[in-house]
Amino acid sequence: MRLVPILVEPIIPEGSFGGADQPVIEVSRSVSLRPWDGGDAAAVVDAFQDPLIQKWHVRRPDSVEEAAGWIERWQSEWHKESGAHWAVVDPSSNLLFGRIGLKAIDLYDGTAELVYWMAVSARGRGVCSNSVKAVSRWAFDDMTFNRIELEHSVDNAASCRVAGKAGFQFEGTRRRSARHADGWHDMHVHSLIRGDLNEG
Repeated sequence: MRLVPILVEPIIPEGSFGGADQPVIEVSRSVSLRPWDGGDAAAVVDAFQDPLIQKWHVRRPDSVEEAAGWIERWQSEWHKESGAHWAVVDPSSNLLFGRIGLKAIDLYDGTAELVYWMAVSARGRGVCSNSVKAVSRWAFDDMTFNRIELEHSVDNAASCRVAGKAGFQFEGTRRRSARHADGWHDMHVHSLIRGDLNEG
């Protein structure tokens, strides 16, 4: 089988993730982003009891064992260089505030999709938007990403506010592009590209 030559080098060199430990990212004195561990499973189940989190997701963990399986997958994606997922926590108490992550990482183009959810206790205090900014700075400054994209239902006003506060620019609407429990949703698309955080 004849291999087709690749004419460009990857934006993010292979081994940048798998060859290093996943970092802890300090957001503030009261918020840290740390790698997930198996002990977080019960807190994930508790967070998904919230109807609002369920509204914007197509799955929920119904047991600690199922949540532990999610966490194992998030952990494995770091070593596969396909994703980077963090638990958003209070560093003093280890209370789980939420999840933030980069999925669908493309090393060649230096792109990823940003995902997040916050437990009730973390909402309305800037925890989510500041965590998004912290992950974005890590992605651009430490890992040489080119573009980070996020999308959310047009009905999810809170997620739209987070995107704006974190500096993501609105790009448009994908019509009928995601299905939730209540049916099809149009999705807003936002992006952040290298240099955006240094402007303004």
